[in-house]
Amino acid sequence: MPTKHYLDPGAFCSCVGKSFLKTCVPNFEDQFLQIDGIKFNSASNPMKALGIFETNVIFPHINGNVRITVEFVIMENCSSTHFILGNDYLIIYGIDLNSKKDRYSTIGDNKHQKFAFLPFKSKMTVNKVSPLNLELEKFKSEQLKEAEISLHLTDKQENELSSLLYEEKGAFASDKEPLGQLLVMKLT
Repeated sequence: MPTKHYLDPGAFCSCVGKSFLKTCVPNFEDQFLQIDGIKFNSASNPMKALGIFETNVIFPHINGNVRITVEFVIMENCSSTHFILGNDYLIIYGIDLNSKKDRYSTIGDNKHQKFAFLPFKSKMTVNKVSPLNLELEKFKSEQLKEAEISLHLTDKQENELSSLLYEEKGAFASDKEPLGQLLVMKLT
């Protein structure tokens, strides 16, 4: 089945999201090797690895296809809609990414057989850009830098929590107010 792959030299290992893999190989659960206790992280989040899915990847070319066998780590919480061919297999098979005049890649020692990149056409449009609150960002980087925020929160929930904490920042202790801002009331 033809699928799209990202050639990602920034990815430590080749991986695929569980939901995307299920659309390509509905019965993949019968064909993968389970793994436990291995921790992975993306640029911003921990990733939950389920197992290894081995498949053949064929790079089509007019002068002859190149076929490689790749083991993809199946990630539970990966939202990508592509197979990600990471740095592990880019190095093993000598895949070089070139962006000189034209964007292309070469595989192995054959530098004359060039594989072209498909042009990227995004279907996404930006309807609204939220202005960046510099004070909130400063608060997050200074006051919340050591905070342990639950990994179960969505990005929206985490942003809402940070905004709430920023709005109520007077309740936090500081150099000037070691107990936070206390409201003194006189009872009569």
